[in-house]
Amino acid sequence: MTPRPASDPRALKAVEALYSPAALPDPHPLYEAVRAHSPGGVLHLPEWNAAFLTGHAANRAALSSLLALSGQGMGGAPASDGVRLLQGMMLWRNGPDHRRLRGLVELAFTPRVVEEQRDLVRALVHDLLDAAQAREAAGAEVDLVAALAHPLPARVIMTMLGLGGGDEERFVRWSGSVAELLGGANQSAELLARIDADAREMRAYFRDLAGELRARPRPGLLSALAAAQDGGERLSGDELLSNAVLLLTAGHETTSNLIPGGLLELAAQPAAWAALTADPRRPGVADELLRVVSPVQLDGRTLSGPLLLEGTPLPAGTQVQVMLAAANRDPLVFPDPARLDWTRPNAARHLAFAAGPHYCLGASLARLEITEVYAALAARFPRLRVLDPRPPFKPNPVLRGPAELKVRLDG
Repeated sequence: MTPRPASDPRALKAVEALYSPAALPDPHPLYEAVRAHSPGGVLHLPEWNAAFLTGHAANRAALSSLLALSGQGMGGAPASDGVRLLQGMMLWRNGPDHRRLRGLVELAFTPRVVEEQRDLVRALVHDLLDAAQAREAAGAEVDLVAALAHPLPARVIMTMLGLGGGDEERFVRWSGSVAELLGGANQSAELLARIDADAREMRAYFRDLAGELRARPRPGLLSALAAAQDGGERLSGDELLSNAVLLLTAGHETTSNLIPGGLLELAAQPAAWAALTADPRRPGVADELLRVVSPVQLDGRTLSGPLLLEGTPLPAGTQVQVMLAAANRDPLVFPDPARLDWTRPNAARHLAFAAGPHYCLGASLARLEITEVYAALAARFPRLRVLDPRPPFKPNPVLRGPAELKVRLDG
């Protein structure tokens, strides 16, 4: 057997640094260090059977390739309650099985259904900001994560699913557990036990829900999902459970991280904030924030066959890390990539929603929520100040976001 070539030790060290907890507050210099060792935006580490993609073109090609499979590690994972919950999600399916699940969900999650949420989102944003402003007027500190970023997307997706508002706290906790499981880093035995307990709770809550909703439909996506059929196919009870949880988590975690993450960026770029307050509903705000913040930083694929990416041949079986946050700041595609530029003509080329078969089903809802949140913040609180420019971050390198963000709304 021909020995695999040894990689540059500096490249190995650059990749290892990505997984340090110290990287969470600002991983972008570390992404750039990996980019420096990535000809064509591809760093192949044969001894790790892995490739790390920093270039926009390489990431888009990998995400779009039918050879790059999602969730291949799930089959060999220990059959915990949490893992079993994830295995039913379309996120981890490929080929015809993925197309079947996604097609059924798309029948219920239509652009018309999403656009119908605009008035709801706008009303919720202003209600939550009214409450935060009242707390500030009474002398209390405002943590925008607790006051806005957590409750808003949870209430929107729960309303869309047709779930009861009284369960908000429980659903947010469940969403956090799924996000921690998806994040995959630093998972202690205690954390995994809590995630499994939450997974059992979710299964108990949704048990027999498919049959109940088919027998007694009620408004909301869950009933539509339960009733959706395509050529006689419909979601099984486990598939309904897993994909309802996926919509709940994806609809909550990404937006709840983008809201405070975007404000942190704006606090460091006052010219961008001034331009936004001058025109709160200017086009392109959501996409430029998604590009710069990248609430989903990383994702993984496994190659089922050999793939040539930007001149680098990768053998079958290679574990490919698609580094979405690095791709979204590729200077070859986005000049001056760290700068928020509301007039950037190609901002929508970002990969914050991935690409290819697994392109985010909720992209339009996320854009709607981000647009309404930032329009309201800029119009109502032009003197808003972030009080701590270095807040604590959640211990999740994949779904990255501040754990809290203390602000002064009225400057």
